[in-house]
Amino acid sequence: MKARDYRTRILELLKSRGTGKTICPSELLSGDDKQDAVLMEHVRRSARKLASDHLIEFTQRGKVVDPAAAKGPVRLRRKH
Repeated sequence: MKARDYRTRILELLKSRGTGKTICPSELLSGDDKQDAVLMEHVRRSARKLASDHLIEFTQRGKVVDPAAAKGPVRLRRKH
């Protein structure tokens, strides 16, 4: 999948969840692909681009975090 497709899919998943809901970046991948570090980095890079465009936010434990500084599991949500 191309980066643009990941960005589109992130926005689609967030829209389907509803306002204020989050997704895990791994939800964009299926099965064994979730364990592929390279694919996961493509998803996270796409999410960082959306965050830099002010379309989504990265969160950890419900608080907004800087995507560049986030370590460990993150959630994504539409920016309010």
